[in-house]
Amino acid sequence: MKILAIDTSNYPLGIALLEDDKVLGEYITNIKKNHSIRVMPAIEALLKDCDTKPADLTKIVVAKGPGSYTGVRIGVTIAKTLAWSLNIPLTGVSSLAVQAASAGKYFNGYLSPLFDARRGQVYTGLYRYDNGKLMNIREDQLLLSKNWAEELTQQPEKILFLGNDASIHRQQIEEIMGEQAIFSGITEMNPRPAELALIGKDMEPEAVHTFVPNYIRLAEAETKWLEENKKQKL
Repeated sequence: MKILAIDTSNYPLGIALLEDDKVLGEYITNIKKNHSIRVMPAIEALLKDCDTKPADLTKIVVAKGPGSYTGVRIGVTIAKTLAWSLNIPLTGVSSLAVQAASAGKYFNGYLSPLFDARRGQVYTGLYRYDNGKLMNIREDQLLLSKNWAEELTQQPEKILFLGNDASIHRQQIEEIMGEQAIFSGITEMNPRPAELALIGKDMEPEAVHTFVPNYIRLAEAETKWLEENKKQKL
């Protein structure tokens, strides 16, 4: 089994190739450049370096959000196109789960991956490992980081915050949670596409044509369009 994993849901761009229980290759960058012009060359380069042809792939796994609307759409569109054209299964994995798995595997406590959603808000969820398996304790959601930190003070264990955007909210979280809040190091901030492939390896495939991203909320432009159309109907 050869799995291609694709994550363009946030600034980091990640591509990985997993064969059975071996990571053949992994490509990660964390730069503010357009994923739409970089992801296919990255896939092609990784497959070439790993002596793998597209026809050798047996499954596509993609980070399906939440995150950047444009970034999520790019990754999902490419993943759907590859799965359809190669006639192989497609599986979507929470981008927050990938972030949690990238640094929390050996942390004895709860994991809170964070993606900044502007205006003091974050995309987050609560995870932990149980017998080597990543478990979702609280579903992915969008809320104010202040409210999330206050809610987490009710948990009996320490919380590990993960992700490049955690630093944006760190001061406020520490003011509320004190020593209960732990933050991962800079080398653990980027979500690892190999972890994405591993999570999605045994997950059930989804129907390619009906597969959609998990934005959690509508894009601002979509919200305005719906509001304007609603007013016109009144």
